[in-house]
Amino acid sequence: SSKFQVHQMLNEMDELKELKNNPHRDFYNCRKVDTHIHAAACMNQKHLLRFIKKSYQVDADRVVYSTKEKNLTLKQLFDKLKLHPYDLTVDSLDVHAGRQTFQRFDKFNDKYNPVGASELRDLYLKTDNYINGEYFATIIKEVGADLVDAKYQHAEPRLSIYGRSPDEWSKLSSWFVRNRIYSSNMTWMIQVPRIYDVFRSKNFLPHFGKMLENVFMPVFEATINPQAHPELSVFLKHITGFDSVDDESKHSGHMFSSKSPKPQEWTIEKNPSYTYYAYYMYANIMVLNSLRKE
Repeated sequence: SSKFQVHQMLNEMDELKELKNNPHRDFYNCRKVDTHIHAAACMNQKHLLRFIKKSYQVDADRVVYSTKEKNLTLKQLFDKLKLHPYDLTVDSLDVHAGRQTFQRFDKFNDKYNPVGASELRDLYLKTDNYINGEYFATIIKEVGADLVDAKYQHAEPRLSIYGRSPDEWSKLSSWFVRNRIYSSNMTWMIQVPRIYDVFRSKNFLPHFGKMLENVFMPVFEATINPQAHPELSVFLKHITGFDSVDDESKHSGHMFSSKSPKPQEWTIEKNPSYTYYAYYMYANIMVLNSLRKE
């Protein structure tokens, strides 16, 4: 309106001067949250490289890895890989958590191996290994400390539950609580890869219902009886949601409808459609939220 235009002409410069003299009024004052990021990729390459060199300096003679033949110290593992940590660079580390790794979760493990060595991924970026995920926990805590120092940056990393076994939750929560991976600037999401077809083809699961049971039953039990599952009960307080991940470009032949087989009846090796996964995850999450409200 003309009244506002007059106000602008008369007061614009005064307001601009007042704004510039007012501290803490800029973009750095906004909260920035990294959401879609796997915990294994939450650090940058420079941070990971620095940690690898530091661990070698401190733990070169520590037994950290187990093969079928024998246990290996950190030095022996690097010798086996014909590498030396001090020769590594950010470029040679070659871990890129780019757009293609998020759209193709099924390719994440292939693309995100330090120096192309799965042994180093198992040692530094796994929760369940010979040293019980100690290095991985330390890296995440360092990332959390950096976020706290930055003050206005937050993260919501993903950890995976596959649904192959019911004890996945207890192992993950035990790792989380034992290593005290708490940060005021971090919350966590659980990602469930859509790989039922892989488990069924190897006869790990009798039907899709068993996968759902392995994903949700431990959470229901910890919610109803937290005293019997203290670590999982604590861990769940830091979880904000579930995510379903797979190759996003993959075509699904099955059209989900009321005539679709129930989860216990889905015994074929073919993977259910995304909508099938989403519906049954939604149904379980809705019941879980109702329970947790009580």
